[in-house]
Amino acid sequence: MQDHDHDDATYDLLVVGSANADLVIGVERRPAPGETVLGSDLATHPGGKGANQSVAAARLGARTALLARVGDDAHGRLLLDSQRAAGADTVGVLVGGAPTGVALITVDPSGDNSIVVSPGANARLAPEDIRAAGSLLAASRVISTQLEIPVETVIELVRTLPSAARFVLNPSPPAPLPSEVLAACDPLVVNEHEARYILGDDAGSSAASDSPADWARALLALGPRSVVITLGADGALTADGSGSPVTVPSPKVDAVDTTGAGDAFTAALAWRLGLGDGLPTAAAYAARVGAASVTRQGAQESYPTSSEVPAPGEAASA
Repeated sequence: MQDHDHDDATYDLLVVGSANADLVIGVERRPAPGETVLGSDLATHPGGKGANQSVAAARLGARTALLARVGDDAHGRLLLDSQRAAGADTVGVLVGGAPTGVALITVDPSGDNSIVVSPGANARLAPEDIRAAGSLLAASRVISTQLEIPVETVIELVRTLPSAARFVLNPSPPAPLPSEVLAACDPLVVNEHEARYILGDDAGSSAASDSPADWARALLALGPRSVVITLGADGALTADGSGSPVTVPSPKVDAVDTTGAGDAFTAALAWRLGLGDGLPTAAAYAARVGAASVTRQGAQESYPTSSEVPAPGEAASA
């Protein structure tokens, strides 16, 4: 690893983002207003896009840290335990001030779900928390975030980025982004829904401009240094303005549960970019990691290890 820039980095990847407890109940059908339905036993899983990304990268072998906020409660301890079990560093996880974020999820027999999110402590991850974490940011090769934390905190993160660090953003759930945030993205990682949201009226305004390659070009025009569009079972498309967009395939798998697959993809992508992989190479690896994660139930517990998804060039040396 010594031949890369930013050699003194303590962390391959710092994830700044959300940590939620996912409370899941299976139901025959979702209740109508005023109606009570009986469901399955409650299952509690560690979740949240930030915590998911951190676990996914750590399980692959990345030196990973998480900067997040949880409550001083049982859900917070569950999330901390999950990070440590995966090998992620929790030095940046701030505890207290609000209950841990919770997602209340009902799932019907077809797999459709309804989700209510209480952001809790995630909404208290503030710009001053970013400023106070300067040494953690400076020790990180790649810094990745999402939008389950306040947008002003993401803006502060961009403003305090170390010059040597690469910034990766998955704008989920989508929200309006200032141009200074878009300009820092290398890459901006979006699915079809997020791409259409960011492009607004520019997306699909004519039949000719409705391919992922067209979205990628339109997104690049908004300022990101590079763009990756995830296409589910069809893999992903990468673009950095230096030639035509490149499509990378996803392995064909039998999907059991797609929860958290996008987080696994983004984490793997960010890690490999920090190690020096080119964008298409890193995206192809990330697609294999994402595909592996959908073959098992759950989010964090479904993430593969490096032995299950060997990195480019590592299968022979393992």
